[in-house]
Amino acid sequence: MLTQAESLTETESQLAHNLAITLVQEDTDVNEMGKAIAYLRSIINQPDAGTRFLKYLKTLVTNGRQIGHSGRTIDYYRNIDRACSKYLQNYQNNPDSMLKILGWAMRLMRYYKVSPIEDINVNEIPEPISQRQAEIAKVLKSHKFEIDQVLDATVLSIKGNKVTYGMLETIKMTEKEPKKAVSLSEGQVVKVKIVALKDDGSIKSVKCIE
Repeated sequence: MLTQAESLTETESQLAHNLAITLVQEDTDVNEMGKAIAYLRSIINQPDAGTRFLKYLKTLVTNGRQIGHSGRTIDYYRNIDRACSKYLQNYQNNPDSMLKILGWAMRLMRYYKVSPIEDINVNEIPEPISQRQAEIAKVLKSHKFEIDQVLDATVLSIKGNKVTYGMLETIKMTEKEPKKAVSLSEGQVVKVKIVALKDDGSIKSVKCIE
């Protein structure tokens, strides 16, 4: 059972799964994975631990023939380097999460090595959404927009005939207002009308009506 400290986010869990599946399908030695993890654990308190870990893996590949214990060791190093570079690149500045993902990937490797994985595929990792994207998604869930609907909007900026409006605290869009721009001022609250919607129901375009 996962403790609070060990719990993974959905993305971290998927990364651990993808790492494990990839390495098992390439017949990578779990023990070599464990040695790599041990190195990261030994430098975890260093400010550049994540970056150093990925560089360390490349060093193993470069010097693998000298330090490897078997003819296949260099292949294991290559597999681990390739998989970690692919799945952990965005975690270079977060070595604690990197270590957590790797630890669970190794546990999953042990499981997948004794379980049939023919039907298990590596899944796409969704791009992490920004806080702003999350806020906009929340607004979309709580509001149903319609054509000709009127909203309050704050004029955020005016550049030539282009006016940037802010609506519902999170939505920001720039529209051409050739007739209205000269009479508006930044900070002014005006009424705008929705003139077009996107396929997902979000606002595509508005026009000032006062």
